[in-house]
Amino acid sequence: MPFGEIVCGSPGSGKSTYCYGKHQLLTALSRPISVVNLDPANDSVSYPCAIDISSLITLKDVMEEHGLGPNGGMLYCMEYLEANFDWLEERLKELGEDAYVLFDLPGQVELSTNHDSVKRVVEKLTKLGFRLAAVHLCDAHYVTDASKYISVLLLSLRTMLHLELPHINVLSKVDLISQYGDLDFNLDFYTEVQDLSYLENTLSSSSSPKFASLNMAMISLIEDYNLVGFETLAVEDKNSMVNLTRTIDRATGYVFVPPSGSAAPPGTVDETSAPPASRPNTYALFSTAAGPLKGDRSDVRDVQERWIDSKEEWDAYEKMQWRKEGELVREEAARARTIRERNPPPTSQDVKMT
Repeated sequence: MPFGEIVCGSPGSGKSTYCYGKHQLLTALSRPISVVNLDPANDSVSYPCAIDISSLITLKDVMEEHGLGPNGGMLYCMEYLEANFDWLEERLKELGEDAYVLFDLPGQVELSTNHDSVKRVVEKLTKLGFRLAAVHLCDAHYVTDASKYISVLLLSLRTMLHLELPHINVLSKVDLISQYGDLDFNLDFYTEVQDLSYLENTLSSSSSPKFASLNMAMISLIEDYNLVGFETLAVEDKNSMVNLTRTIDRATGYVFVPPSGSAAPPGTVDETSAPPASRPNTYALFSTAAGPLKGDRSDVRDVQERWIDSKEEWDAYEKMQWRKEGELVREEAARARTIRERNPPPTSQDVKMT
């Protein structure tokens, strides 16, 4: 029973970049990972692709054969994938039971908010035994504009209600947010979706007064559901990727999976060789899943300090640390080279003499 993520979001939100960064991170952590490209319009993936939908169908071929536009062609491709799900199922089985799979969806938002083909594909994956979470990426610069922020909240809410999966909304590219202007409130106001009535004045000043009631109705809708919240992501920052991975592991249940070599407690059934989804965890489950996340910049206030309030100072500090690490690596390499020169390996003639 493998684990996985349904990576969705609007065009330009950083889905493929996230998949590439996640592949690099989990590979460095020795966690098996496979990426599945389900975007028939993406013919130049940046990450190592285990399964590519282009070997089944491409958007270009559909548009040429059926005379459809990009949007209609994309819907046709997803319906074709649903009808030929056995093609995807066979290739997923080849990845093995220990696989952690990222499904990179197209950027057409109606696929994850209205159209049913992707939803039915997800349901079939769940029936195969996949423990999935939806990772919905939203460009962080939308929070600098109140009206765009409300639209992102509505989009995220609709996606959550449609896919019906454990759901993680992510403000991606948070490291670039300072380029788009100052925030009206602290970052935690936007990530925790606090009292949205504070946005009323900003919305009223940027739109016609006749939309005031509509604005408040949308705010009330979001607050009534009380479902939407955001994590932050700077894909090139290791701490940010690790913190998001921990959050997703909680949502999928991967947090309950122990390392394959860990010993079972005394008196329990030894199932260390079982698939990860059915292997019992030897650690404290409730403290692992319900306790606060711990780590560098796991608190949104630390994220604000790093990327908004003191970005230049942190950039200079990290560059200095990288320079020191580089110097240490060069010194160790030079020391190892000197040792080899002092103690050269024996030649064949030396071996004969001995």
